[in-house]
Amino acid sequence: MDTNISKKFNFFELIIFALPSIIMMMFMSLYTIVDGFFVSKFVGTDALSAINIAYPVVNLVIGIGVMFSAGGSAIVSLKMGEGRYEEAKSDFTLIIITGIIISVVISVLSVFNSEKLVIILGARGNLVGLASDYLKILMFFAPVSCLQLLFQSFFVSAGKPSLGLVLTIFGGIFNMIFDYILIVPLEMGIKGAGFATALSYFIPAIGGLVFFFFNKKGLCFKKPKFRGDVIFKSTTNGSSEMVTNLSGSVTTFLFNIYMMKIAGADGVAAITGGLYVQFLMTALFLGFSIGVAPVISYNYGAKDFSFLKSTIKKCIVFTIVMSVVIFLIGYLFSEQISLIFFERNTNVYDISVSGLKLFSIAFIFVGFNIFASALFTALGNGVVSATISFLRTLLCTSLGIIILSTLFGINGIWLSMPVAEIVTICFSVFFLRLLKTKYHIF
Repeated sequence: MDTNISKKFNFFELIIFALPSIIMMMFMSLYTIVDGFFVSKFVGTDALSAINIAYPVVNLVIGIGVMFSAGGSAIVSLKMGEGRYEEAKSDFTLIIITGIIISVVISVLSVFNSEKLVIILGARGNLVGLASDYLKILMFFAPVSCLQLLFQSFFVSAGKPSLGLVLTIFGGIFNMIFDYILIVPLEMGIKGAGFATALSYFIPAIGGLVFFFFNKKGLCFKKPKFRGDVIFKSTTNGSSEMVTNLSGSVTTFLFNIYMMKIAGADGVAAITGGLYVQFLMTALFLGFSIGVAPVISYNYGAKDFSFLKSTIKKCIVFTIVMSVVIFLIGYLFSEQISLIFFERNTNVYDISVSGLKLFSIAFIFVGFNIFASALFTALGNGVVSATISFLRTLLCTSLGIIILSTLFGINGIWLSMPVAEIVTICFSVFFLRLLKTKYHIF
């Protein structure tokens, strides 16, 4: 079986190989951001707040898809590196089927309980109907969303990251066009945003199905053999990615609750814009990690430790450089970024500008933490990977919101993310030093 992940990459070749995954993740993040732009500009900031209130439930499906995608691709790539190609195909098919079944169950439960869920998540007044409408649409199409997420890492394992990129770009363009059509001329409001996003999932999902059905010379669908250990390892190995997304649901909920208490609906809308920016910026590092993880897994499975060490060093250099660049963009262009969502000289605009300058500090550290977590996933150590994700996305951020908002008010809420990343990077470095000999990574 020929696969590009066995190639000996130099620095620029590695970046180019990971580039489709980077662009793919950034386009996927644009799905939600484009919704936010059109909703904020043509429906209102209340509708933007409603999208953010519904987001934690939507994020659950995203978490499942990314968990099986990252955790499962590490297992499949490792077996390919060991030369166990037929077993890798069978495991791949089993992982896809399992992810779809779970997402169908969540879809049914969410659609029939959408109003109750958004009330629990903090929706009040007219936000209840808006958030419920948006949530119901996205969760109805949750299995399709999960399917296209599942294919992300497996396109890389199959040596076809560019195919995943092309499909995602087409999906993103579809989303942008139909956001405009459904929201502006057809005046469907927040429902239009929901349908535009949900229908765009079909392009990468159908494309992935077609590719893996007919890619007989490489990674493809094969009659699965149920292996409980494969499902268990996929969930545990990809648990850090699941933790990241579930934690995002919890912290988004906390951001909404505390912002509502301190600054009302304008505060919720402002933090929504900030989270969109964070989502887009971190997508670069997530995409890079998805792109290089199968290369790391393959070479670890093949016991090529010399190239493994070289690859990891290249990844760290790229991560550090891009972290500084992204921080400068977020800090220096906070006004221009805020204007994407809000009108100048409004209260929500002022909250957003000042908040983004503080929020952007997190971008200095987030890339390293994301890569450290992905590295341990690729090496098969889901426990350490999940620990890093748990610290940065849930524990430290949640405590930061609660404690810092009490001490510094609204500025404390914006600072909670940078503080969480600073604390987490200490643990990331600790684990890398502790386990460097075991995994031959330095």
